[in-house]
Amino acid sequence: MKVFIVPPNSLILFDLVERFGHKPLSIMGALSEKVTSKEIESPPLNVTVDDVKKGLKYAGIEVPSGIRGRLAIYGPLIDEAEAAIFMEDAPYMFGCVGCARTNEMVKLLVRKRKIPLLELDYPANDEEAKAVVQKVKAFLEGLK
Repeated sequence: MKVFIVPPNSLILFDLVERFGHKPLSIMGALSEKVTSKEIESPPLNVTVDDVKKGLKYAGIEVPSGIRGRLAIYGPLIDEAEAAIFMEDAPYMFGCVGCARTNEMVKLLVRKRKIPLLELDYPANDEEAKAVVQKVKAFLEGLK
């Protein structure tokens, strides 16, 4: 099953999803395709006309362009997802207001899909980390 992970750059969630036999949908894979694509002829201008159109599918024209640009990457992953895992309060989920609003919209888009969803808090110690791994394992095994 294809599992969308939030934060979408979480290496821990990526690894756990892959270890338990599912395909993680992460930002690393989506960006890798963009960076190696032949459509991008002049970096750092790494946005194509098609990217702008994709972003408009997920957010209205009144939404700031930075959020639409991020959703152009996240949106197709959410469309493809068959399940999702959210990890809240991860210390590396900091960023600008655009990043925060994008994260909120990503969570909204996932919840609207009504796919199986596991929501976790970022562990603060070893015991909580073990509990998180057990919850992720139980969730992913239940998807098969």
